[in-house]
Amino acid sequence: MTNFLSHGNIAQAGDTCVVYCTFAHIYSIKLAHGEVFQTKYGALKHDDVIGRTYGTKVQCSRGYVYVLRATPELWTLTLPHRTQILYTRDISLVTLQLDLKPGSVVCEVGTGSGSMTHALARTVAPNGHVYTFDFHEHRAQVAQKEFQEHGLNSVVTCAHRDVCQDGFGIEGLADAVFLDLPHPWKAVDAAASALKPGCGEWNSFVNISAVSVL
Repeated sequence: MTNFLSHGNIAQAGDTCVVYCTFAHIYSIKLAHGEVFQTKYGALKHDDVIGRTYGTKVQCSRGYVYVLRATPELWTLTLPHRTQILYTRDISLVTLQLDLKPGSVVCEVGTGSGSMTHALARTVAPNGHVYTFDFHEHRAQVAQKEFQEHGLNSVVTCAHRDVCQDGFGIEGLADAVFLDLPHPWKAVDAAASALKPGCGEWNSFVNISAVSVL
């Protein structure tokens, strides 16, 4: 199992790793004995990757690729899109504005594809926590499975919840709140309740739909 919070150097069966072909051709795969992944340079046998050091050049049938350890940045580039996502530049700015650091507790509304969540988890680990919510039940379930496979369960709690109607379910616990919603103003009161008394930061990603309403 991949652990996005550790720095293991050896590829193992069950790991999610990143296959780098070119700058425009980069993919994430889950390693399994006997499996084959097709690249622009031909077939990549998983068994040729398992047991190798991350960063190694691995031969395919018509060329070679590099196999890299998964990180939040690389996952953002290769994840399966269930929604629009934030990319590393925006994530870095939001993290700075929220003043997040190891030990912080942060609430994210709009789990989506989990791009932001992976970055938040690494930032607040090992003693902090990310509470992430999505109103779409299937998206929340798929995201929860990914967080478990990626070794983030100790720092991420994912829930199916409409915080605009039902609130966050936590009171006075968060150091910061991030809202990635079509109508973020509807969650402001709930966000205020989730923040620690007398402190806390909140930030919202305003999309085109929200701007048109404003």
